[in-house]
Amino acid sequence: MAQEDPSRTSNRRPLHLMIKGRVQSRAIYADLIDISEGGCKLRASSGFASVGDRVTMRLNGINAPLGKVVWIEGKVAGVAFESRMHVAVLDYLCASVDEATQHQRQTMHRM
Repeated sequence: MAQEDPSRTSNRRPLHLMIKGRVQSRAIYADLIDISEGGCKLRASSGFASVGDRVTMRLNGINAPLGKVVWIEGKVAGVAFESRMHVAVLDYLCASVDEATQHQRQTMHRM
């Protein structure tokens, strides 16, 4: 079993979701790869953000806390939220994406 980073204050949850957000004043679309109470990981086009940029985003109709880009590796960036996202909101987001994925699988199976 992989160990979590000891400096991390909450565990990451995988959550594959297309999001709309803003980096500084630019609108972006990105893939949200994972999320925790304290931040998330985004993948978008190269150069979509720089370390220190402020990020706002909407996840399945829910506004995430204001964030700040803390690292970038290629097309992937780590965002630290300025305030923690409530665990119940994370549970809801993960469950809603899981339900949508199951529905898509069932629909594909019927075709």
